Amino acid sequence: MGLLLVAMVSMQAGAAFAKGLFPTVGPQGATALRLGFSALVLAVARQPWRTSRPFKLTSPLIGYGLCLGAMNTLFYMALRTTPLGVAIALEFIGPLSVALLASRRWLDFLWIALAAAGLLLLLPVWSILPAIDPTGAMLALGSGAFWALYIVFGRKVGQTYGAAGTALGMIIAAVVFVPIGIAATGSAVFDLAILPSGLALAVLSSALPYSLEMIALTRIPPQAFGALMSLEPAVGALAGLVVLGERPSPMQWAGIGFVMLASLGATLSI
Repeated sequence: MGLLLVAMVSMQAGAAFAKGLFPTVGPQGATALRLGFSALVLAVARQPWRTSRPFKLTSPLIGYGLCLGAMNTLFYMALRTTPLGVAIALEFIGPLSVALLASRRWLDFLWIALAAAGLLLLLPVWSILPAIDPTGAMLALGSGAFWALYIVFGRKVGQTYGAAGTALGMIIAAVVFVPIGIAATGSAVFDLAILPSGLALAVLSSALPYSLEMIALTRIPPQAFGALMSLEPAVGALAGLVVLGERPSPMQWAGIGFVMLASLGATLSI
């Protein structure tokens, strides 16, 4: 459980660090740095070419890699105008929907209602709510949709390639989305002064948390893993507060809390 908490802190600190790079390389450039360096680090660490299964470019693997890249790109684009904690809570609706779509029990409708209430408190649909950029909110929800698809494809990839599937998916994401980031940002991505920051971003946001999560998954039950993951929006909000000085309003904190409760309840009632 301690490793999983460290992984969440590392992931959200990486997101806050990435936002600090936006003035230099923009969100697409930060995504290119993260995906490019993450692909290199995970390729060396996991050595996917040594997997016992013969490599084959299957539809689930391609979908997994594309969703991984799109999820990161849209999330970083959302961060440009949306507080970190709010963006993570909105993005969290995606995987939460995967958990609730197959629900048939009456109790699960309570979690759906809580998630919907949190969404209403976070989206700019009422004039009395704090101002949230509509484009940023939609980008965060779009990232959540790709996160949901990432989970669906990831299960199939994991069954075929195991831990090496993460490295293969990251390589596919880098091949597709790094050129997009370079095209949007230009030569700033190749600035020697920014490359160490790109490597640090990759380690904080991908290599370290993914490795710690893999260890945690082998030591704690899946239900406990899911319950702890429900803390991620709060961890993100705290990272935004400490690193970026972002202060969610009381209503936004309430929305984040509702999403967390919905995730926790859906996990514990499995």
